[in-house]
Amino acid sequence: MTTRVLVADDQFLVRAGIVGLLEAADGTEVVGQAADGPEAVLQAARCRPDVILMDIRMPGMNGIEATRRILAAAPDPAPRILILTTFDLDDYVYRALRAGASGFMLKDTGPERLLTAVAAVAGGDTLFAPSVTRRLVEAFTSTAPATQPVGGHPELDQLTARETEVLRLTGRGLSNPQIAQRLVISEATVKTHLNRAMTKLNLASRAQAVVLAYETGLVVPGG
Repeated sequence: MTTRVLVADDQFLVRAGIVGLLEAADGTEVVGQAADGPEAVLQAARCRPDVILMDIRMPGMNGIEATRRILAAAPDPAPRILILTTFDLDDYVYRALRAGASGFMLKDTGPERLLTAVAAVAGGDTLFAPSVTRRLVEAFTSTAPATQPVGGHPELDQLTARETEVLRLTGRGLSNPQIAQRLVISEATVKTHLNRAMTKLNLASRAQAVVLAYETGLVVPGG
C-alpha cells in the first residue's frame, strides 16, 4: 500500500531534499508540495494525503495554524501531520501537539529515520516514544502551573477510574505494554481504555492525551 505524502516547507532545498528522498523510496508517493501555510491548507484539501510533513515557521501562516485548519476541515480519515522543527524543545512543537499534530521530527533527522517515521504515522502510530513526549511537555509545563488542579477539569469527570489511571500512566510516558504490566491487564484492554478516554475527551492523538494529562494535573512535571 502506498502512503501519499504532502511536504510543506518554505526552504526550497530542504523541501526538495525531502521530496527526493520520499520519491526514491518504495511505498511512498509525494502528491503535493507547499512553500507556506496557506498553500499547505489548499494542497491538503486538494491532494488528500495520508501524511503531511509540516514545517512550523513559514510565511503567511505558520505550521500550527495550518495544522489546525487542515484537521478541522478534513473528512475522515484525516491526514496524520508530522511537525518539522529545528529544535527538539521548541515551544511551537508543544502548541502543535495541542493543535492535533501526530508528532514531531527534527530537520536533521537521517533518511532512514524519516522514512520509518512516515510509515509509522501512516499506520496510526505516533512518531516519537512516550518518554520523548513526556520530556517535551515537561520542558514547557514545568515553567508554569497546570491550568487546572486534579479534579478541577470537568471533562475528566466523564472518565471511569480505570480510564483515568490509564490516561495518567500514558502522561507519565509509559507505553501500552508497560501500562498493561503495571495494571496487570492485557495490552488490548489498555488500548480500549485509552481509546475510550480519548473519545470522551475529544482527543485526536496520544500526544494530545499526554498534554491533557499534564494540563489537568493528572501528571506533575518532574514527578
